[in-house]
Amino acid sequence: MNPALHHSPELKLDFFSFWWQPFFMKLILSTHNVTLTKAIEDHVLARLDKLEHLDRWTVNARVTLEHDKTKVPERQFSCSMRITMRGPDLFAEDRESDLYAAIDQVTKKIEQQIRKRHSKRKATKHKLGARSKRTRQEAAA
Repeated sequence: MNPALHHSPELKLDFFSFWWQPFFMKLILSTHNVTLTKAIEDHVLARLDKLEHLDRWTVNARVTLEHDKTKVPERQFSCSMRITMRGPDLFAEDRESDLYAAIDQVTKKIEQQIRKRHSKRKATKHKLGARSKRTRQEAAA
């Protein structure tokens, strides 16, 4: 037996994750009149991890956090997010009284856009499959 081909039981190779997830999302996090704390950064990363779980082909994420003192208190904190992936980019923006609420709302909007894109793609595939099945049935009849 070739020793190069023999693997010890401790060594486990996970080729699926290696081949299907070779890229990692690049994050650009910018702030304006907001002090970036570790808690805010962790919250943004947790939300982006959830989005990356929905669509693994996400390439880049650009998140901008702003605090505008001239706005009414209900709309002082702003969060905008641009997600780069195959096809058109996804963009969402929200203004809230709390920065964490703004981040959550933007993530929710992006998640809806990802789900809509996925549903449209699935519907197109099913429509093509149904059409080919119908033509096969008509040809057989």
